Amino acid sequence: MMYSGTALSVELLPSGIAHLMFDLTDSSVNKFNQQTLSELQSAVTLLRTAKVDGLIFSSAKSAFIVGADITEFTELFKQGEAEIMQWLVEGNIIFSDIEDLPFPTVSLINGIALGGGFELAISTDYRIGTHKAVVGFPEVKLGILPGFGGTVRLPRLIGADNANEWISTGSHIRADRAFREGALDAIVDDAQLLAAGEDLIAQCVAGKLNYKKVREQKTSPLSLQPIELNVAFETAKGMVASKAGRNYPAPVTAVQVMHDAATLDRAGALVVEHAGFIKLAKTEVAANLVQMFLNDQYLAGKAKKQLSLAGKVRSAAVLGAGIMGGGIAYQSSLKGTPILMKDINQEGIELGINEAKKLLNKQLGRGRIDANEMVTILSGISTTLDYVGFDQADIIVEAIVENSEVKQKVLAELESLVDESTIIASNTSTISIDELASALNRPEKFCGMHFFNPVPLMPLVEVIRGAQTSDETIATTVAYAKKMGKTPIVVNNCPGFLVNRILFPYFGAFARLIYDGADFNQIDRAMERFGWPMGPAYLLDVIGIDTAVHCQGVMAAGFERMLLDFDSAIDRLYECKDLGQKSGKGFYAYETDKRGRLKKVVNADIAEMVASVQSSKRGFEDAEIVERMMVALCIETARCLEDGIVETSIEADMGLVLGLGYPAFRGGALRYVDSLGVAEFCAIADKYAWLGELYHPTDAMREMAASGGSYYI
Repeated sequence: MMYSGTALSVELLPSGIAHLMFDLTDSSVNKFNQQTLSELQSAVTLLRTAKVDGLIFSSAKSAFIVGADITEFTELFKQGEAEIMQWLVEGNIIFSDIEDLPFPTVSLINGIALGGGFELAISTDYRIGTHKAVVGFPEVKLGILPGFGGTVRLPRLIGADNANEWISTGSHIRADRAFREGALDAIVDDAQLLAAGEDLIAQCVAGKLNYKKVREQKTSPLSLQPIELNVAFETAKGMVASKAGRNYPAPVTAVQVMHDAATLDRAGALVVEHAGFIKLAKTEVAANLVQMFLNDQYLAGKAKKQLSLAGKVRSAAVLGAGIMGGGIAYQSSLKGTPILMKDINQEGIELGINEAKKLLNKQLGRGRIDANEMVTILSGISTTLDYVGFDQADIIVEAIVENSEVKQKVLAELESLVDESTIIASNTSTISIDELASALNRPEKFCGMHFFNPVPLMPLVEVIRGAQTSDETIATTVAYAKKMGKTPIVVNNCPGFLVNRILFPYFGAFARLIYDGADFNQIDRAMERFGWPMGPAYLLDVIGIDTAVHCQGVMAAGFERMLLDFDSAIDRLYECKDLGQKSGKGFYAYETDKRGRLKKVVNADIAEMVASVQSSKRGFEDAEIVERMMVALCIETARCLEDGIVETSIEADMGLVLGLGYPAFRGGALRYVDSLGVAEFCAIADKYAWLGELYHPTDAMREMAASGGSYYI
């Protein structure tokens, strides 16, 4: 053994080639934490003077290297620019030393090689992947750019156009495409990987391959004329800016960095990369997106802990077809759990099956599944007009009309027909789980499982614990949600649970702004500039005005502060049967475009209707609109945390991001409060105290403000 550490080891193979294998102790994956980087530096220093014919990098784990240790980024980014620069320089010395070793090098990529992991791979002379290899640079999704030479080496390896796309999108690139575009030099079966690496090194030693020419290309300026450079990068910047939007600076910055460094050698280009990295690392966007990543890891870890308590879900059923039931059935079968779908009439069954077929055809058209897979997934969905087969299901999702009396009757009937071990979960969006459980003899086997529409696109599932729900029921439902590819968050029971409880003060703030004279078009524009994917008026049209009115009634019955003491534009639209997209008009009117999608246009009747419910009409600054909307939402989020509806700030914020589309670059409602400072947030709220209890910070918030505390440590 030439070198042995806790993250990697180096041995000399009989062929005279050194073999450096990553195998980070006490971790399921290899990652570039400080320990790994330190050991890599020691190993490379040793190898620089070793008498070997070449060097092979590989992994003892199922992935190559997943990237940097993101958990170290939070503290790193809080440091000064000089400290971040030192980290970058020290890391890049290692990677440049690898590129400059006095013998040929090759990386064997047996699985994922992302971020720093792929930066290591492109610092070697050659890369061989298996068919399951996945490579790329996802750094822009963390609000930063590659910092260990990724923006320098990739465009020189695969060309400016490809590098612009890879890095600005943060995409995961599969082996076949990586090979086609020049990032991989060969693809082999797993069993042949090491032998292929040794053979490639042998060809270099024999003079059949010129590895020094490869290095010269990666360490020299890009071989493009000035006009070609300008066209490649300026065109990319325009396209990237239009896709990323003004709230996500990393993609455009990454392209600009590659442009600025294109005429420089490796040393000069790395200086440009370092400056771009530091510029982004010190932004609030990067801090929030890194926290989003850590939040996601936290939720995954919490769900994983539930698996030891979970029962097996071999088959499922959904009660109620239609769009929602069809979406649930599709998602369950897509992820490998066969499901039985029931409705009371054939029309509902056909609607559900057609929804599943439509979703599968989209997957087929995008090349994500083939025809055989489509048939297999569709065959995993059975249908029935009665309860035959329901006694075989391990979990049943009730997804019928949002009416407490109807649900209680159907749930009681269902419980009498299924096995005592069967879990029944209601897809209710607002009705109390305890209220529904009162109709059951086995409330411990009952919980909420709230999907968000459209089911295939919305990642969140709220798993709602009733007063008598057992731990096993919760764990099994969480496991089923995870198996469906969803992110489950366990919440306690209350009207609206987590997401809808927070959403309706936001809608209440919107309705009050209109009542006070604001233009709903301006409100939508202001909130979209804040970062929401759609403004509240548009969102209400998408949800359905009738659904919103129903939910508003449930919420007001549960929380007096949510009762509107004025005639709202939402209620007036409901009275006029203008229900949004489902009826063709609401706050906006809707037309079908050439692709068959609904397009938002002006509703010619809306101005008169809105004027009829306004107490006055006055101009508003966007800042006031944002404050009034966000204060109501943030205070209710804090109340959910204080009331124990969720256990942590992370779960509260992730519920909003995953369930409502709250702008991820802002990190969540409580993270937003932290960004303002809790004391400053309370001061802003106090400006609107006259609007009612929705604008009154809680005692705990005021105590936090007085002590200088925060929701995130």
